[in-house]
Amino acid sequence: MTGFADGFDGNLTPGLSPAVVSVDLMRAYFEPESPLCLSETEFLATAAAVIGAARASGIPVLHTRVSYGPDGADGGVFILKVPALRLLIGDSDLGSIMPEVAPEEGETVLVKQYASAFFGTDLARDLQAQGVDTLVIVGTSTSGCIRATAVDAVQHGFIPIVVSDAVGDRDETVHNASLYDLQAKYAEIWDSAGVLEYLRRQ
Repeated sequence: MTGFADGFDGNLTPGLSPAVVSVDLMRAYFEPESPLCLSETEFLATAAAVIGAARASGIPVLHTRVSYGPDGADGGVFILKVPALRLLIGDSDLGSIMPEVAPEEGETVLVKQYASAFFGTDLARDLQAQGVDTLVIVGTSTSGCIRATAVDAVQHGFIPIVVSDAVGDRDETVHNASLYDLQAKYAEIWDSAGVLEYLRRQ
């Protein structure tokens, strides 16, 4: 009898036209006084290295950050479920992108209100207009916005590569479980060494 796991964990082959999306690398996740702050932040430097390699190869880099309008009305029930998101109402300092991965001139910055970088944004249209077939994903958090973005990427027909050491979460167990499940069903999970080599070949 075929085991349950035998039907999972197929392999997606990355294409020749990648882009990098840097998801929500905002001060809110790195400032100790923020309730959203992560316990481990070493992945930020790795994300910066991935972004730098993409730029050196002329590969598009896109960024997302979270910001809500007055009273957080555009956050719907999400902002009710996660009250800490109210810190991102308006142009708060906690909503600014970390300097290590700050957008360069000409790079797209998408403002979102929900987990996926695709939901309610022009990300899919922007990628399609540039002929992108593969999306390299870095940022935070693995179990939330990274997972949602990877799932939506594959649903939009892009090959998602989540960079395992360039994404972070509040809990290592949750981080690892999310990567395991993403690899099984939705994305390719690569470490930064493999991703840097891939980007440099383009």
